[in-house]
Amino acid sequence: MKYDRRRPARWRAGRCVARSGMSSGGGPAPSSVTTPGSTPSGSLPPKPGLEGISLVPQLKDASAPRDRPAVTTHNPGNHAVRTERWRYIRYADDFLLGFAGPRAEAEEIKHCIREFLSKDLKLELSEAKTLVTHARTEVARFLGYEVSVLQDDTRRLRRRRARTVNGGIRLGLPADFVLKKCATYMKCGKPVHLAERIHDDAFSIVAQYQQEFRGAAEYFQLATNLHRLNRLKWVMEQSVTKTLARKFQISVHQVYRRYGTTLQTRHGRYKGLEVKVQRDGGKEPLVAQWGGIPLRHRRTAILNDQPAPVWNDRTELVERLLADECELCGTHEAVQVHHIRHLKDLKRSGRAPKPAWVQRMAARQRKTLAVCHPCHTAIHLGQPPGKTRT
Repeated sequence: MKYDRRRPARWRAGRCVARSGMSSGGGPAPSSVTTPGSTPSGSLPPKPGLEGISLVPQLKDASAPRDRPAVTTHNPGNHAVRTERWRYIRYADDFLLGFAGPRAEAEEIKHCIREFLSKDLKLELSEAKTLVTHARTEVARFLGYEVSVLQDDTRRLRRRRARTVNGGIRLGLPADFVLKKCATYMKCGKPVHLAERIHDDAFSIVAQYQQEFRGAAEYFQLATNLHRLNRLKWVMEQSVTKTLARKFQISVHQVYRRYGTTLQTRHGRYKGLEVKVQRDGGKEPLVAQWGGIPLRHRRTAILNDQPAPVWNDRTELVERLLADECELCGTHEAVQVHHIRHLKDLKRSGRAPKPAWVQRMAARQRKTLAVCHPCHTAIHLGQPPGKTRT
C-alpha cells in the first residue's frame, strides 16, 4: 500500500498501492455502481427503484463533487473503484489500492483488509506481498510491473517552465525479471546452448527463441525502462547461436554466415537470423526469424494477458507443419508413431549406453516419436535404427 501526504489538486491513479493474492468473491459491492437515467434528465420524470445517481452534473461540470465512488468493470471479476482520495483496482487474483493520506491511515486500511479476508472470505493476507510503501520513493508490484509516482523537478516546459512529469504514474520493468529470464539461458554467468533443443530442427529452435522473447517484449510495452530487455536479447541471441552451432558441429561465426540476415520491419532494419524451409507444390517457404522486435515504450499498447502458447521442446514445430518424416533417419516412407506409457520407462538401470531413440525422447521429454516402419521395427527388436531383422 502506498501513501502520499501531499494531496494533489486532482487525483492521479496509483498514488498508493497495495497488492495481495485474493480468490474470487472479494469484488466491490455492486450497489455503488452509478447508472445514468436514475434522476430526471431534461423533461423525463425520475424512475423509482433505481439505486444509481444521475450523471448529468458530471456531464455539465467534470470537476463537480461526487458523493459516491465511481465503479468500472472489465470482464468478469475485474473491477476498479475510484474516489478523489483513493483508487482500488482488482485484476484476476491481485489487487492494487492507491491512497492519498498519512501512513497511519494506510496501516488502518491494511488491517481492515486483513480482517475482511479472514472473517468473510476465510483467506489469509500475504504479509510478504502486501506492503505499505511511499509512492514517490518506492515501487509496488502489480501484475509483474513496478508501479510508482514520478517526481522530477528538473523536467519543465520551455515556455511556461511548468513541471511535466510530477504526479504521473510510472510503470517499470523489474530488474529481477530480466535476471530470472537470463538465468534460463546461462550457466556459470555465461550464455550457453540448451542441450534439450539440439535434437530439434533449426526452424523450431529459432522460432521458439523468437516466441519466448516476443512474449516478454510485448507484455512489458507499457514499461518506461523497456531497454532493460536488451540484456535478455543479447543473452538469448548468444544461446540460440550456440545451440545451432552445437547441433551442426560448427562455430558461432559460421552460424551467422549461414543464417545471418537483415530483417526489414516497419520500424526499420535489424540484424538477425532467418531460417527457411522449402515446401512442395509451389507454396511459400516456412520462415522463422530471430530479431526484428523493437523495444519501444508504447503508452497506448493493449496487452494480451492470454498469449498463444510457446512451442516447447516436446513437439517439433516443423513436424507439425510438414509431417510425414522419420525423426531418426529422415525418410518419408511409411511413417508411424512409436509410443511409450511413461517417461520413466526411458530410464534404464545399469551403465549400458542408451539407444539414439531413447536419448532423443528423453531430451524432449515426450512419449511419442515419429519413425518409419524399418526404424520402428528395429526399436521393438532392440536393434539400432536402420537395421532390420535378418
